[in-house]
Amino acid sequence: MRPPAGLPSLSKRTRVLLVLALVAAALLLIGPRFIDVYTDWLWFGEVDFRGVFTKVLVTRIALFLIVGLVVGAIVWLGLLLAYRSRPMFLPSPGTNDPVARYRTAVMARQKLFGIGIPVVIGLFAGLVGQASWATVQLFFNRDSFGVTDPQFGKDIGFYAFVLPFFQFVLNWLFVAVVIAFFASLITHYIFGGVRLSGRQGALTRSARVQLAVLAGTFVLLKAVSYWFDRYTLLFSSRKEPTFTGAGYTDINAVLPAKLILMAIAIICAIAFFAAIFLRDLRIPAMAVVLLVLSSILVGAVYPLVVEQFSVKPNAADKERSYIERNIAATRQAYGITDESVTYEDYSGRTGKPPREVPADVTTIANTRLLDPNVLSPTFTAQQQLKNFYAFPKSLNIDRYQMDGDLRDFVVAARELSPSSLQGNQTDWINKHTVYTHGNGFVAAYANQVTAVSGDTQNNTGGYPIYSVSDLETKPTDQALEVENPRIYFGPVIASSDADYAIVGGEAGAAPREYDTDSQKYTYTGSGGVGIGNWFNRLAFAGKYTERNILFSGAIGSDSKIIYNRDPAERVNKVAPWLTTDGTVYPAVVDGRLQWIVDAYTTLDNYPYAQRSSLEGLVQDSTNQATGRMLPKKEVSYIRNSVKATVDAYDGTVTLYQVDEQDPVLKAWMGVFPDTVKPKSDVSADLNAHFRYPEDLFKVQREMLAKYHVDDPGEFFSNNAFWSVPSDPTVETDKNQPPYYVLSGSPETAKPQFVLTSPMVGYERELLSAYISVQSDPENYGKFRVLQLPTNTQTQGPQQAQSAMTSDPRVASELALLRQSNKVILGNLLTLPIADGGILYVEPIYTQRNSANAFPQLARVVVSFTDTTGIRVGYAPTLAEALDQVFGSGTGNAATAPSGATPTPSEQNTGQATTPTSPTTTPAPTPPVGGQTPDKAAAVAQLDSALASLQAAQSRGDFKAYGDALDQLQKAVQAYQNAGG
Repeated sequence: MRPPAGLPSLSKRTRVLLVLALVAAALLLIGPRFIDVYTDWLWFGEVDFRGVFTKVLVTRIALFLIVGLVVGAIVWLGLLLAYRSRPMFLPSPGTNDPVARYRTAVMARQKLFGIGIPVVIGLFAGLVGQASWATVQLFFNRDSFGVTDPQFGKDIGFYAFVLPFFQFVLNWLFVAVVIAFFASLITHYIFGGVRLSGRQGALTRSARVQLAVLAGTFVLLKAVSYWFDRYTLLFSSRKEPTFTGAGYTDINAVLPAKLILMAIAIICAIAFFAAIFLRDLRIPAMAVVLLVLSSILVGAVYPLVVEQFSVKPNAADKERSYIERNIAATRQAYGITDESVTYEDYSGRTGKPPREVPADVTTIANTRLLDPNVLSPTFTAQQQLKNFYAFPKSLNIDRYQMDGDLRDFVVAARELSPSSLQGNQTDWINKHTVYTHGNGFVAAYANQVTAVSGDTQNNTGGYPIYSVSDLETKPTDQALEVENPRIYFGPVIASSDADYAIVGGEAGAAPREYDTDSQKYTYTGSGGVGIGNWFNRLAFAGKYTERNILFSGAIGSDSKIIYNRDPAERVNKVAPWLTTDGTVYPAVVDGRLQWIVDAYTTLDNYPYAQRSSLEGLVQDSTNQATGRMLPKKEVSYIRNSVKATVDAYDGTVTLYQVDEQDPVLKAWMGVFPDTVKPKSDVSADLNAHFRYPEDLFKVQREMLAKYHVDDPGEFFSNNAFWSVPSDPTVETDKNQPPYYVLSGSPETAKPQFVLTSPMVGYERELLSAYISVQSDPENYGKFRVLQLPTNTQTQGPQQAQSAMTSDPRVASELALLRQSNKVILGNLLTLPIADGGILYVEPIYTQRNSANAFPQLARVVVSFTDTTGIRVGYAPTLAEALDQVFGSGTGNAATAPSGATPTPSEQNTGQATTPTSPTTTPAPTPPVGGQTPDKAAAVAQLDSALASLQAAQSRGDFKAYGDALDQLQKAVQAYQNAGG
């Protein structure tokens, strides 16, 4: 046999080429990372958050080094001891030794294998370990919650900050010991310390000692792991979906099993250490068998037997105390305790006219008819100005003080849309140095439209009434006036793949940026990173792979590059420990246009608290419209502790602490001091525009659907649970989104800005509750839950929608409209009124079947149920629709100033939410129980006239169509004469 040969040697030229190839590969892999790090360092300096960047970077580097060194050192020590304790007499090369080839290769390159392997393992371990920087920083800056868990009596801060760190350390020790064990085993095998030849094989004493110590250390670490596993039982998912947390089986079977396994593991570790002195390997072998069998029998089989034969037959009684723990913890973790949630009984029935209730007058006067999820095309068509401007797919609702009255508006910023540039506008110079910013803030009264006539095909009625603040237009309302309406930062601007603009140039150069048709502009704000020097230009040319940044003459010594322009992204970057809401909205604050971003602190390990998926709970029609989603993560604790603002002109990011009790935020403020401003720094004007965030409300209403229940027995049976209703205005089975409304305060009748959502019975469509939460500063975050009785039936949103659209008048006209228009159902608002009643209001929009058409308000349909039955009102205006349901005079409240009771001079205007009184043909009142014969005959005449009109239109018979119109007019007159 030929002697074993080592690895083939490489020629000098091959080695040089190999080194060059490795260097090139390293540059390709690491070069972009260095560019990103450098440009991020510049960017964090621009927004004055470089301390965050530095601390995160230093922590990551420290963890990389510590984890890499510890793991690499343990592996290196194992290899070293195995090599040094190798047998002195090895088989001769001529013998049949299966590992001789590998032994020769290792001996020829001892440093490569002895140092290279630990270094590579350490590098990989460090790269993975550095990602846990947040766990480490929270441990060293931890804070207490002041609340203890009901099982072990430990502060919740232990589970939030301490336990994750211990698990992090323990996991890496496991990794290091396991890798060191196998590395030592292989080394001993290569150098003869472990021989598999013969009937039983053989171990040298040094191999036995080293492997026994490593195995014993592993088992000892396992014993420590069993100790900490006791605490993780409080996050158990065994009883999901019923509840989260340790149940009867966990506490009475699994918990004792963990202690027993810990004791067995300690005994097994001693048995492994005994192998240091005893040559008999049967003792550690028996220890391994004992550990495996006990893990199966004690750790798995015993809890399963307890669950199946003791708990399941008596689950309601056995789990009662643990359900109580889950209810208390979940309410605390999601901020829905009795301190913030008030429950009230609500009848769902009333005979009291709403015009006699002052709060209802305010609610009706502020009933929102403009749907922010529908009207983006209308805003675009009427307020776009240029093809390269755009509005977001979903608009927003905010409120402003107007002449002492609180009014709500549909608001949007007229942003630059880089994806809308056409032709030569897409040239690099134009795209990045000319078309750089948007222009203007647009607001429309939420409860007003231009005059709506009875003709649904009119071209002037049913459109928003705008108040615009841009370079050439000043709003009539001073509160909406923006000093500098140029918009360099916004979600629409950031939607383009190339999210950057280059502003400025050589000192004294002519302005380049498009401002208006008659003037150019040069950016003067503090935002942007200077690229006047060649090094920065080279870095950004590499970042965006764009050579024009290097060679363009448009870039001068004073040029700056503006990037990371999405407000939510900017907040996420300066505060990576926050989770931002899916919606950002613009507001005029102290004369400047600011983007307001809601941000959350979260935990995924709050003991006994129900876990929820942020992604799953916010998937509804509103989120589909905005296109932004919360990250795919599960949480068991959430607080809206931070409100952030991003200046639309200079991009300044400011974080404000709005929850002074949140221990998670306190811990992060310890990690990054001076990054979050105290609540006292929030100006009164900014505070007035804070809204309760939608995504948080969606999570909390899902929790309230179950956790309003106090009794564990009812909780276990699901009998008293609620459900979020599906959205009746869309075909997809999505949850109905919550809606912002201005409603009258029950105590003062003044308008209050609230976020609302109806709730239906569990797997039913009947209304069970109505949840609202306040956004006004004085009562911010206070929930009011109206609970309807279970022995009566009140229509839910789906049932109300069905009742309204199946009304003969509504169904007939919608069928006619759909023949030549697209009919869009607006948001279905649920409004508690009349001291116990529920009013449903839904705007109906039409849109012509043409390329450039956009929605306009055509009709308003309302539904109300009282002791006489279901009443449906359908008319061009809200005032007329309300008069049909409640009688003449009720609709006058819809024309009253916000929060005010109509004056006598207003009692007979008959207007709806229009600034001027249109000439309209009132729509007929629906048939209601108790009609007179004359009224019933008039209704039948109306139905016949509508049917004739539809038939004439479908045949294209214009003469018959004219006759049918005359017949319909006579029918309407007859209906009015009959008391309609």
